Amino acid sequence: MTQRPTWQLFTLAVLIWGTTWHAIVHQVALTTPEFGVTLRFAIAGALVLALALWRGERLHFGLRAHALLALQGVFMYSLAYLCVYHAELHVPSGLVAVGYSASPLLAGLGAWWLWGQHVSRAFIAGGVLGVVGVALIFWPEIGLAGARPSAGLGLAYTVAAVLLSAVGALAASRNSRHKLPFWPGLGLAMLYGAGASALVLGLQGQPLALPTAWSWWLSLAYLTGAGTVLAFAAFLTLQQRLGPGKAATIGVMTPVVALAVSTAFEGYRPGGWTLAGALLAIAGNALMLRPAATRASA
Repeated sequence: MTQRPTWQLFTLAVLIWGTTWHAIVHQVALTTPEFGVTLRFAIAGALVLALALWRGERLHFGLRAHALLALQGVFMYSLAYLCVYHAELHVPSGLVAVGYSASPLLAGLGAWWLWGQHVSRAFIAGGVLGVVGVALIFWPEIGLAGARPSAGLGLAYTVAAVLLSAVGALAASRNSRHKLPFWPGLGLAMLYGAGASALVLGLQGQPLALPTAWSWWLSLAYLTGAGTVLAFAAFLTLQQRLGPGKAATIGVMTPVVALAVSTAFEGYRPGGWTLAGALLAIAGNALMLRPAATRASA
């Protein structure tokens, strides 16, 4: 099979992950976040496990490994995404995407605190710069909190999503340190996340009714197939070719695409504070993902 050029894989991952934030808008427009997250990761987990079987990888793990994967799945693929979906009910998806980009700093500091991993000054400086940028982006929304309380609620959900995602990232890092196979582990973690979201959905006692709108089903197919399986395949191939530092620069461009999509399709009109904050956030991410900074925090 012909090997895809590196630039094509990079472009594919950025465009997919930069547009999945808008696809979530179509999900929450017709169903509860709990229902959308449950179905998305149940299907995605099944697809990833099918891919692992096709690759000939083992799917048998001990109880300890299942516990670690469940921890990763509950935080990364359930609680964090539930907050993301709820956030997009109140603020444009591009703002949530940029806010989410602050999670690498928290994950890096968490790894330093838990395992004593060295964190470089460039990584910390880039993280602080990114957080300041995110604060500037959300500043107009905070100013609207009095007249439009949902803006403040959207910010609160975004902050919660960042914190929960950082916990999930630390769990995933720990699983990687334990040499758990990536694709089988990813699929099982997603299924555990889907199970946790299904539990929340059940506790709400809401009736289950599948939507009939094509926009909902198309967005679900895009989030599961492209946003999970295809984008991760491209990212992992880049990571094998270029190393984790250079491959992670995908995270610099993804929020830019998400903001552009929000502007084009959600009626979002960024002001001066937002543009300045976006530039700071991008610069901070680029600084964090410099090869030296990444190696020091890996």
